[in-house]
Amino acid sequence: MQSLRKTLITVAMLGAGAGVGSALLVIVTPRGQRKQEMLKEMPLQDPLRRDEVTRTQQLVMDVLQEAATTQENVAWRKNWMVGGKGGKSA
Repeated sequence: MQSLRKTLITVAMLGAGAGVGSALLVIVTPRGQRKQEMLKEMPLQDPLRRDEVTRTQQLVMDVLQEAATTQENVAWRKNWMVGGKGGKSA
């Protein structure tokens, strides 16, 4: 009888803990409109920001591709937008 009582108390405590945790999760989770506002504020949702990131990635890939095909140390360039000799372009 003692073990049954102990088991019931344990199950009740675990259930109460799970209930409190679930209630807190529901309270702090943003709802529909707030969630949409948060998504709009994310950096990659802005078309201009997306274009900027795409352009930056393309520039990096171009430099890496050029570095793979040349003996020049492109890391020493002052201006990566312009190709050149001797490590100092501009």
